[in-house]
Amino acid sequence: MSRTDFSYVESVSPGSGRRDPRAALASDAAALHLDRDWRFRLGAGLHDTTDGFEDPAFDDDAWDWVNVPSMWQMHDLDGDAPYGKPQYTNVVYPFPVDPPRVPDANPTGEYRRTFTLPADWPAGGRTVLRFEGVDSCFAVWVNGVRLGDGKGSRLPTEFDATEHLEPGENLLAVRVHQWSSASYLEDQDMWWLSGIFRPVTLLHRPEGGIEDVFAHADYDHRTGRGTLTVDAPEGARVTVPELGIDIAAGETASAPVEPWTAETPRLYDAVVATASERVNLRIGFRTVTVEGGVLKVNGKRTLLRGVNRHEWDPDTGRTLSVEAMRLDVELMKRHNVNAVRTSHYPPDRRFLDLCDELGLWVIDECDLETHGFVFYEWRDNPSDVPMWREAYLDRMRRTVERDKNHPSIIMWSLGNESHTGQNLAAMSAWAKDRDPGRPVHYEGDWDSGYVDVYSRMYADHAETDRIGHRTEESTKDPALDTHRRNLPFILCEYAHAMGNGPGGMSEYQRLFEQHERCQGGFVWEWIDHGVRRHTDGREWFAYGGDFGEPVHDGNFVVDGLVFPDREPSPGLLEFKKVVEPVRIGVDAGSRRITVENLRDFADTGDLEFAWAVEDDGDTEHEGRLDLPAIDPGNAAIVPFPPAVAELGEPKGERWLTVRAVLAKDEPWAEAGHEIAWGQGRLAAAVAAPAPAGAAAAEAADSGYRLGNATFDALGRLTAIGGLELDGPRLDLWRAPTDNDLRSWNAPLADKWKDMSAALHRLEHKVLGIDAAGDGLTVATRVAAAGAEIGMGAVYRWRFADGRLWLTVEVNPEGEWDFPLPRLGVRAAVPKDLDAVSWFGGGPGEAYADTREAARIGRFTSTVLDLQTPYVFPQENGSRIDVRWASLSGGGRTLRFLGAPHFAFTVRPWTSEDLEAARHRSDLVERDRLYINLDAGLQGMGSAACGPGVLPEHRLLPRATAFTLGFETSE
Repeated sequence: MSRTDFSYVESVSPGSGRRDPRAALASDAAALHLDRDWRFRLGAGLHDTTDGFEDPAFDDDAWDWVNVPSMWQMHDLDGDAPYGKPQYTNVVYPFPVDPPRVPDANPTGEYRRTFTLPADWPAGGRTVLRFEGVDSCFAVWVNGVRLGDGKGSRLPTEFDATEHLEPGENLLAVRVHQWSSASYLEDQDMWWLSGIFRPVTLLHRPEGGIEDVFAHADYDHRTGRGTLTVDAPEGARVTVPELGIDIAAGETASAPVEPWTAETPRLYDAVVATASERVNLRIGFRTVTVEGGVLKVNGKRTLLRGVNRHEWDPDTGRTLSVEAMRLDVELMKRHNVNAVRTSHYPPDRRFLDLCDELGLWVIDECDLETHGFVFYEWRDNPSDVPMWREAYLDRMRRTVERDKNHPSIIMWSLGNESHTGQNLAAMSAWAKDRDPGRPVHYEGDWDSGYVDVYSRMYADHAETDRIGHRTEESTKDPALDTHRRNLPFILCEYAHAMGNGPGGMSEYQRLFEQHERCQGGFVWEWIDHGVRRHTDGREWFAYGGDFGEPVHDGNFVVDGLVFPDREPSPGLLEFKKVVEPVRIGVDAGSRRITVENLRDFADTGDLEFAWAVEDDGDTEHEGRLDLPAIDPGNAAIVPFPPAVAELGEPKGERWLTVRAVLAKDEPWAEAGHEIAWGQGRLAAAVAAPAPAGAAAAEAADSGYRLGNATFDALGRLTAIGGLELDGPRLDLWRAPTDNDLRSWNAPLADKWKDMSAALHRLEHKVLGIDAAGDGLTVATRVAAAGAEIGMGAVYRWRFADGRLWLTVEVNPEGEWDFPLPRLGVRAAVPKDLDAVSWFGGGPGEAYADTREAARIGRFTSTVLDLQTPYVFPQENGSRIDVRWASLSGGGRTLRFLGAPHFAFTVRPWTSEDLEAARHRSDLVERDRLYINLDAGLQGMGSAACGPGVLPEHRLLPRATAFTLGFETSE
């Protein structure tokens, strides 16, 4: 091939010289893995390639070594980044939109690898070169002979190399282009990265072997029997020893079976064999249908508690180890996730093996998204342009053929955010014809004419409720409108997990459980796509713009339920609680415990139920509930254990907590792992005796003294019990969250910082101080320079029985037409008070609409461990419903008391520091600790991409009073 013949790069053809797609099979045929060390050179474009690099005689000694699989932009980012850097866009294409053309500046990687064909490599048959994933376009040579080219980055491509291989040493050369016509079909809200990023294998295909297999394993829930038919080459036999099945390919066998479900992932080992090849299959019997507008598996409505999952590793990009994939699945199972949408492309096939084994429902999505055409009103969008038809169909064929034998896959998805068009309809028709046993999903066409489920993104709670009632807004075509109203509804994306949040998940879950048609959804998304970096030894995670991209979407790529290093975020812990498959209620009035099994298929025989009674967080008694296994969809109501009634008088606020835990080890968690919990308060806090008397305020040292507390001349508390502190003063500000900063409408943070309010730069004016009587009263007004509105704040201090009490009365002045970020007081204390204890909600952070996972108890922490390390720093770490909290260190303790409750935050930096920071590494500890004691905090919502905060969770300005107590000890 001439050096200048690069027509395949901009051709809309999906490739040339490729073999037909087929299933990924576990075969005993010979295989040679071609991973590890390859020679590599990166050119700037088609004009900067190496003539003759495919020739075995070419001298590549001066070239670098790289590991395959890998993505070339992920190499040595803390060093000189020799192969370029990642770039992130959500929607916009990072090159001129001129389909199918791409820029001349087109980074092009040239790879070379020698390999030795083993001496015992079988004679006869064919030898196939299989690439599992190459981004975005590539051409292949063996021993100088061009085999062909391919596109479809996250799909396998096979070439027949038989005629060009030689005994002994062989040379494999691959040229990979970052940009190609295929890039227009791969605009999938992710880092743009390139390379041979999945494994490469040489496979022997024996004469009379098994080229392809399609196992149809259906389950009849009425009879309990499974039916198996395996499409395979003529002459193959199919055996399932455990079921006594021994049939010829194409024949059908039936036997009593245990069905496969995500809750009970029962697999049967099968073998498909000819005289020359054996293929191992893991068969799961299950049937997926849409009946009466409901998605059913094995005859039952199925509720999806799902997440969207991009493939990501902070060090290697979309090249994942099997260990990382397994960790993803295990983390999902441990946090009650039961479904995955493979956004927005088929994953590494080994991930699907894990979903089969451990149990997750899967929507397998085709490698397709053309979202960037939205900026041109979808003009020339490939979805409706005939010349792209074959590229669309090719991607669907390769998705279905590779993955068709996975029982975990219950739907095929045509792709994502590619609008509408004839090519999508053709994909659907092909998939339905090839695999009528799975429904077809696609969100981008709300008419839903060629799909089997009605899918939406980010419909708010009110619209979801209307859809549940089938009273949603009509579409233009009456026939299609009727069709859509009779489809099951899925939120393929909701609860956008960007930064602190998402809020409102429990309200969504109630709708999913209330409406039969609403069958759950998939949180966007599983993991933050942060790129691990180091500066001066400090670790941080990069996002869009951190690599100098001229066009980027900032930290919008950081929107997962787990952080880049796969540590669970508070959002994942909240989701785990919201979607618990077992719901436990504790009713102190009736003294009964209710346990509901919300699973679709499994009983509760795998669980034990532990209970504990605590007084002010101290365990008084604990034990196990004697519960029979509860069938799916059923409930049990049992009285409190007798031991609870035998307990004496409460020593404090008494709570009964019941936990559902694994009774034995599972492949994804150890025995004792908590699945669900419920609490009920049995007794309120013991009432404190009435104060004997209040101390009088007196002038002292250019200020005031009240009991053991001192105040400056402006009435600000400066010390209590000899412990110096600053404040507290009214605080209305928080470092804006991603959901505050972004919105489809007007972001709240813009309103908060507008000249009319400017809550981020409030000033405090003392209007008067009254030291008469039994306390100190300080009247103030809080407002910003140039602001039209303000807040009156009166501080009423009193001291009694060794405790300092503060009542803050606030009154909005002017027209406030927006919710507050927070309402409370802020203080600063010595840094050595870094040991934290509290009784209240915990152990993790919680806000008004993210509080389901906060249980009442007594908890301890360090100040640093109270910080949630969001990739993009923002408001975090508040503990909710706190009765008391204490800070200790240096032999001193400062204690805060609620009357009755408050929200509590302590940080080694200020809210202003948080707001100014762009990465974790920007946060530098100060010489003080900063405390927020809040009467209220605005909820989180998910407005960064979705609905804002529900009305009941908004912190509206109104006349309010709240009381806090302070005491010290040594």
